[in-house]
Amino acid sequence: MGFLLVFLMLAVTGRAADTTQQNVLQLPDTINMIVSQGGPVAVADSASAAADTTKTTDGGLKKAVESGPPVELKEIFSFAKIFWAIVFCLVGYFIIRFLSKSIEAWSEKNAERRIKGKALLPVVKIASWIIVSYIVIRGIFNPPLGSLIAFGASIGVAIGFAAQDLLKNIFGGFVILIDRPFKVGDKIEVGSVYGEVLDMSLRSTRIQTADDSLVTLPNGELLNQPISNSNSGESNCQVVAEIYLPITIDTVKVRQIAVEAAQTSQYIYLAKPIAVLFFNDIKHDKLCYKMRLKAYVMDIRYEFAFKSEMTEIVISELLKAGILDPKISI
Repeated sequence: MGFLLVFLMLAVTGRAADTTQQNVLQLPDTINMIVSQGGPVAVADSASAAADTTKTTDGGLKKAVESGPPVELKEIFSFAKIFWAIVFCLVGYFIIRFLSKSIEAWSEKNAERRIKGKALLPVVKIASWIIVSYIVIRGIFNPPLGSLIAFGASIGVAIGFAAQDLLKNIFGGFVILIDRPFKVGDKIEVGSVYGEVLDMSLRSTRIQTADDSLVTLPNGELLNQPISNSNSGESNCQVVAEIYLPITIDTVKVRQIAVEAAQTSQYIYLAKPIAVLFFNDIKHDKLCYKMRLKAYVMDIRYEFAFKSEMTEIVISELLKAGILDPKISI
C-alpha cells in the first residue's frame, strides 16, 4: 500500500514536470526561427555545420531514437489513469480488509481453526497487495519496461537513504514469513515480552500480553533476539504451575494430589503427559521445595486460568489432608 502511494505521488509530480519540460523545449525552436529569419549568415552557417557534425558523430544514437518514438509522461500518467488507480487502490483496500475480517471471524470459532486461520492472514494480505500493485502498475499505467526499471531503481535509492530502519524491518518481515519461527496465534517470549501473537505485517509484529497490553515489536529487532515459542503452531501448549512448599513436606503425597488435580481440570489436554517435579530452593532465607506441575492445556488461552486453578486446588487439598501446616510460612 505504501509503495502504491509513493508511485501515485510521483506520477502526479511526473506529469507536472512533463508540462514544464514541454515549455522549456519550445525555446530552441524559437531561437532557430529567429536565426533563420534575421540572424547573420555566419551564425546560420555555424549552426548548420554543427548540426552536420552532430548528425555524423551521433548517427547511431539518432537511429536508436528514431526506431521508437519516446513515450511522454503525460501519456503514462494521465489524470484519468491516476484517478482510476486511486479508485482501484481504495477498492482493493476494502476488499482485503473484508477478507481479513472474514478469516478472523471464521478462525475464532475453535482453537484448531484459530491457529490455522490466523497463520494465513499475513500471507493473504501480502499476496493481495502484490496483486493490486501489479494491476495498478501494469494494467492501468502500463509504463515501458525501461521506464519501469529506471523508476524502480530511483525509488530504491531514495528509500534506501531516507528509510533505512523501515527497510530493515521489511526485510525482517520477509525473513520471518520464510523462516516461520512463529505464526499468528502462537505464544512467544521475546526479551521481556511474553504473549500471544495477534498480527504480523512486513513492518512489525503485535503481541498481546497477560495483562491485556498490546506490544508492537519491529521485525528488525526480532531478528536479533532469541524467540521462545510455547506451542509452535499447535492449539495446545505446556503450562508450568509453581508452588513453594516447606522442606519437611511429604513429596509423594503432594505429587499424587497435584496429578489428580491436573487430571480433573476443565482445561487439561490429556493426550500429553503430566509431570510433577521438586527442586531445592531458598525463599526468604529459608530452604524449601519448589514444586513445578507441568501439564498441557487444550487452548493456549487457558494458560493463566490453569495456573490459578492448580495453585488453588493443590493448596486447598494439602490443607484438607493435613499435609500442609498453615502455621509454617515460607
